[in-house]
Amino acid sequence: MDSNLEELVRRAQGGDSEAFIGLVKGRERQMYSVARSIVRNDEDCSDAMQETVLKAYKAISGLKEASFFGTWIMRILINECNMILRKRERVVIMSEPPEGIHSLSRQETDMDLHNAISGLEEISRTIVTLHYYQGLTLQEIGGLLELPAGAVKTRLHRARKTLYGILTEPAERKMNG
Repeated sequence: MDSNLEELVRRAQGGDSEAFIGLVKGRERQMYSVARSIVRNDEDCSDAMQETVLKAYKAISGLKEASFFGTWIMRILINECNMILRKRERVVIMSEPPEGIHSLSRQETDMDLHNAISGLEEISRTIVTLHYYQGLTLQEIGGLLELPAGAVKTRLHRARKTLYGILTEPAERKMNG
């Protein structure tokens, strides 16, 4: 583990706000990118990041392993983003649909995908977002969400299958109806 990270975490846990700021600054770009991909607008992204930093600052003394700081703060951020989505009844819209859905027209896909994703359960929506927007591996997502990589893979597969089924159903009805 990076001894500088360990030192910054130890100092932040001791109340050194400059050390905490240094820890957050090092992850600010990644945090913004994750938050933006989940909440989809700058205002909500800003709210999620501010709440995350505040909660992390208040709770850092309870962080047991300094090497997990990055995972720990990202987990707080994801929870904040999901809370914002629940409060404001918003959904995540993917810029690119999962593989296998490209056969639909782009316009149909965008509208239908918006509706389909709103029907996914929160954890599946988060996994799809982290995988397709952030390019995180199944292991990385598992670390963030405290799930085994196999469980993440299963949920991602089910989410893709659900989205594909929802998105191809209207096209099949048009052809058969």
